[in-house]
Parts: sequence; structure tokens; C-alpha cells
Amino acid sequence: MAFAAAATMAVMMPAAPSTRCSAMPLLPPRPRFRNAYFATSINITESRRLSHLKTSRASSSEETSVDANEIFEDLKEKWDAVENKSTVLLYGGGAIVAVWVSSILVGAINSVPLLPKIMELVGLGYTGWFVYRYLLFKSSRKELATDIESLKKKIAGTE
Repeated sequence: MAFAAAATMAVMMPAAPSTRCSAMPLLPPRPRFRNAYFATSINITESRRLSHLKTSRASSSEETSVDANEIFEDLKEKWDAVENKSTVLLYGGGAIVAVWVSSILVGAINSVPLLPKIMELVGLGYTGWFVYRYLLFKSSRKELATDIESLKKKIAGTE
């Protein structure tokens, strides 16, 4: 009986058009952001940054080129004054290799699951100890200053 009632209702209802009606309103394009205010505020902020960047680049490029030329000339004079250039190149190459190896070592340590967090704890502990030992009290700050001065003299060879 229910089947017969459904069949009669389907016969009484008009048939749906096979194509969509052109009178159906088109939906507006979906915004990139859910909040339209957020999107406009970002666009305004970006345009302000870009305009500031353009003006700062224009003003600093003149100063930078003058400073860069002076720095380049100073470096050229210092390089010409160096007597043993091969030693300087050897030390420079060694420093680059040392930085490269240390970055590989830090990457390997960082890939071990718990080790980076343990290293952070060790660093925080040492920082706390250093602050307590050398920076908290006036007498210990004076001791640190004298230690730094003696280290500078040892490095410079004036001691």
C-alpha cells in the first residue's frame, strides 16, 4: 500500500527539468580566508610592509654601496699587508671544515630521540650555575671581569 501511495505522488508531481535553471543565483567566489576582515587587514599590512621595504631599500642602497666600497678597500689593504698568505688560507679553510663537521655532528645528535631535550636541560642547568656563580653578586662580577681581562692578555701575548 505504501508503494502505491508513493507511486501516485510521483505521478502527481511535475517532472524536474533536465538542465539547471539559469535563474538560479550564482554563489560568490569563496574567499581565501574565512574572515573577510582578516584577509583585508593582511593585504593592507602586506602593502604597508612592501612600501616601507621599497623606501628603505632605496635609501639604504646608496649608503651601503659607499660602505661596501670602503670595506672592500680596507680588506684589500689588509690582505696585501699579510706576509704569510698561505697560513691565513689554511686557517680559513680549516675553520670552514670545522664548521661543516660541527653542523653534521649537531644534526646527528639532533636526530637521536631524547638527546636534544637532555642537552637543553644540561644547557639550562649550566646557564643557571653561571648566573649564580658569576653574575648574581657584585664581588663575583668583579672576579669575572678580572678573569676576562687576564684571558685577553694571554691571547694577545701581553702577559
